[in-house]
Amino acid sequence: MWIFGWKGPSGFSARSTAEEVTQGIDASGLTAVVTGASSGIGAETARVLALRGAHAVMAVRNMEAGQNVKETILKEIPSAKIDIMELDLSSMSSVRKFASDYVMSGLPLNLLINNAGVMATPFMLSKDDIELQFATNHLGHFLLTNLLLETMKKTSSESNQEGRIVNLSSMGHNYAYRDGIRFDKINDESEYNSIQAYGQSKLANILHANELTRQLKSFKQEEGVQITANSLHPGSIATNLLRHHSFINALASSIGTYVLKNVPQGAATTCYVALHPQIAGVSGKYFSDSNIAKPSDLAQDAHLGKKLWDFSVKLTEPK
Repeated sequence: MWIFGWKGPSGFSARSTAEEVTQGIDASGLTAVVTGASSGIGAETARVLALRGAHAVMAVRNMEAGQNVKETILKEIPSAKIDIMELDLSSMSSVRKFASDYVMSGLPLNLLINNAGVMATPFMLSKDDIELQFATNHLGHFLLTNLLLETMKKTSSESNQEGRIVNLSSMGHNYAYRDGIRFDKINDESEYNSIQAYGQSKLANILHANELTRQLKSFKQEEGVQITANSLHPGSIATNLLRHHSFINALASSIGTYVLKNVPQGAATTCYVALHPQIAGVSGKYFSDSNIAKPSDLAQDAHLGKKLWDFSVKLTEPK
């Protein structure tokens, strides 16, 4: 558990938990999709959203693990509204099926929490032959967001409530490749570095939220739709994301009690950005420890963000 507690302007700190930052907030009537909700901070995010009254849709690759989380939440919160739907973000066909099934379900969509991710994996290609970290952490969420955007716009318009899109990035975006996004070398195994590739995908999460914010402004002007998009660093958390680096994982496990966040603390910034009234109308910002923070210069590069958007559209076009 992170032991330091200097509070920022929001009134919260690195020590704050997801329950603490949402204390007193009534989320009943809201429907949220949380990717990667079968473990870690994704599961805690779904739990706290349900605790505050939201209908949480857990979008998970492992349905059995998702069912276990759902049962655990229902034991604690018998009135919780929880659904599970299958989603493999490394597969565009899976993303399209999820989005199609969601739209067909008729469910509204107020919150989209793009939480799922893989970290520092050995070089691998996704089911669509794209480097796995970029495919899973960025492209899958990019496509999912685009496919669900009309549903969120419809929900926002009919309910007169703000829709919120939340991208989980990482301070690891500071350690991307020097040029940020290697558009011409996404699949270049010869120059692959697992940490920098992870940083690249996390940089993409911030750029995606920022460019989406710029595009959403036109929706607001033309259609009166209120949707925000923000990104965040959840904190350094002892989870299974580091399983591909045994030494680092062992070190994190041994000192994590003192210098790493626990899962309730790790989910705090996500739940803050998703639910807190302080964030109403705030878009295109990067958060850390439940406060606005400053990302890298590359993450604020609007030209790079637009180039990434166009690149991502091309990669996700149906073949």
